[in-house]
Amino acid sequence: LRFSKPADHGCKSCGSRQALSVVNDGTPGKVRGGNTGMPGCDHYHRWGEDLDLMREMGLEAYRFSTSWSRVLPEGRGPINEAGLGFYERLVDGLLERGIAPWLTLYHWDLPQALEDGGKGWSSRETVQAFTEYAHLMSERLGDRVQHWITHNEPWCTAHLGYQTGYFAPGVQNTKRAVQASHHLLLSHGLAVPIIRANAPRAKIGITLNLWPVYPASDSSADEAAAQRMDALNNRWYLDPLYGRDYPSEILELHSANAPVIQTGDMAAIAAPTDFLGVNYYIRHVVKDSPNAGQLALEHVQTDLERTDFGWEIYPDGLRDLSLRLHRDYPIKQLFVTESGACYDDALEEGEVNDAKRREYLERHLEAVRQSIAAGVPLAGYFAWSMMDNFEWAEGYARRFGLVYVDFATQQRTIKRSGQWYADFLRGASPRSTPNLELAAAT
Repeated sequence: LRFSKPADHGCKSCGSRQALSVVNDGTPGKVRGGNTGMPGCDHYHRWGEDLDLMREMGLEAYRFSTSWSRVLPEGRGPINEAGLGFYERLVDGLLERGIAPWLTLYHWDLPQALEDGGKGWSSRETVQAFTEYAHLMSERLGDRVQHWITHNEPWCTAHLGYQTGYFAPGVQNTKRAVQASHHLLLSHGLAVPIIRANAPRAKIGITLNLWPVYPASDSSADEAAAQRMDALNNRWYLDPLYGRDYPSEILELHSANAPVIQTGDMAAIAAPTDFLGVNYYIRHVVKDSPNAGQLALEHVQTDLERTDFGWEIYPDGLRDLSLRLHRDYPIKQLFVTESGACYDDALEEGEVNDAKRREYLERHLEAVRQSIAAGVPLAGYFAWSMMDNFEWAEGYARRFGLVYVDFATQQRTIKRSGQWYADFLRGASPRSTPNLELAAAT
């Protein structure tokens, strides 16, 4: 298989205003530089040339998200046919070019009306609204789209949106955040059979951002600290998806903030899926620290190389994470649905010489090769991202793309890393990885 990553991320790929107004226009100071999502990389108007660029690069799959707000402006009720028509044209255009569409239903763009009227994901009403949205999209596109992802990184939606307030809607309330995490998982589980009914041949999964957690030493205290963090950030989402309850130690930790769980919820969350998507960027190294917050641990900084985002580069973590998932959960197929690096790229004499990003891709693809050799059913890798885009709270300051975007002129330039990736896909790279589909995402 060959896979590509989406060219745009959530709002980035569709260019719509969506709930970005919550972060950008509604809460001044939330986005670096005062940037907004308009026009982003203007994929809405330039999708044809962008798809031609994907074909030129040899991508065989493209992961993108649909905007709930674009299709159902109020979250429920009247359909915006013009918005839905855009996705129909996009899907048809991908298929005409021999590129498989990978559709993500939710990438953090909750319609503002649902947040205002029912308190967003902390309300059970949003779960029902999401199932209606999933029904509409799979009914209209299920005859053409074979790969469906319900949610992208529910941890970010719940934790960054409702606990830290870093992402929209900017809430800082632990109880709402924990309840939101349950409702996100529940909406996934309830959407799976709906999509199957409308698209019987579809492959359905969910994408989680997961971090391997390592103890700072081999002491039992540090090992226990690593287990606590893994339970909170990883197992809280993984265990329910595969038929287990929430980790008991985290339920106890949440205490009064524990989610309200109704009869049948856990069975619904564990609806059988065809694959798990994993977004991997960083690992965590922690040590026990009894007086340091709720988890009683501290993060330990390493001296390894970092991207311009400040994220440590540790490809072995992807291999270790893949092996752990294969060992601990009955996952049919695993896909790396995001993997990429942020560097402060500059266009000089018509080129972007981003050697560090190329090396990053090589090293992470080697980790993928090692995982496959060890028996992990890892079937695809999506580079993040196809094009530079609006990077949420970081605005336009962070560039992840294989393709450089001049946001003033909207000119696209394939970076050196993108040229290398295209050669890799054609089998020209000496580091090519067998038995793997490679793609791009946005």
